[in-house]
Amino acid sequence: MGEHESRSATGAASRDLRPTLVVLDDDPVTRSMIVRYFSNEGFDVQEAASAAECRAILRRGAVDLIFVDIHLPDANGIVLAQEIRAGSPVGIIFVTQQDSEIDRVVGLETAGDDYVTKPINLRELMARARALLRRRKLDRAPGSRRTVITFGTLVLDLTRRELASKTGEPIHLTRGEFDLLAALVEADGRPLYRDYLAEVVSSRSGEGDTRTVDSLVARLRRKLNPLDNGGAMIVTVTGVGYRFGVAIDPL
Repeated sequence: MGEHESRSATGAASRDLRPTLVVLDDDPVTRSMIVRYFSNEGFDVQEAASAAECRAILRRGAVDLIFVDIHLPDANGIVLAQEIRAGSPVGIIFVTQQDSEIDRVVGLETAGDDYVTKPINLRELMARARALLRRRKLDRAPGSRRTVITFGTLVLDLTRRELASKTGEPIHLTRGEFDLLAALVEADGRPLYRDYLAEVVSSRSGEGDTRTVDSLVARLRRKLNPLDNGGAMIVTVTGVGYRFGVAIDPL
């Protein structure tokens, strides 16, 4: 292979290693700002002004990350994200004007990995994007963590994202409930701060998110404690947050 061909191959390989991003937003100013910033930071960025354009991009090839506005001219962004999530493990971050508790909880529990409100801080958005890509890379790494965990009468499958009894009866959890339970189980009895758990379920900090954590914990307790003969699977640690209160079965 000649020098020119070698440089070309190296350049192509370098481009192939760049994370691929789709920016879905019907506001051309916001879209252009994000595209330019992330392109300059080494991302391979494509832009879409509608759900239809986003679907067309996804049909052409795999994507690592999508920024999704909730208000789109031809779709609801949360519904679109659910559709995308059903067929792809792509990372999804909602980037939107919406900032209500309902939108945040519904979006994150059903499809999204993170939620950022406008006006956008580009450095913060970049940090969240890179953190999400790192988490997904770790999740895909073979042998990086124990994927099936048993405790009490239950089996938690981190790969399939399923919780069931040891007799095989499934227990339905929302996306947020599953993510919170998985974090507590993997901590194996170590207390986790409420702010940290807020980041686990939404990657955002603040009073609203810790209230969301408390709400998710209350719902998990209603579902899980009766299965533990009235015991406390999730224990409140005063001044800190929560810890998992049941012993994990050894490998």
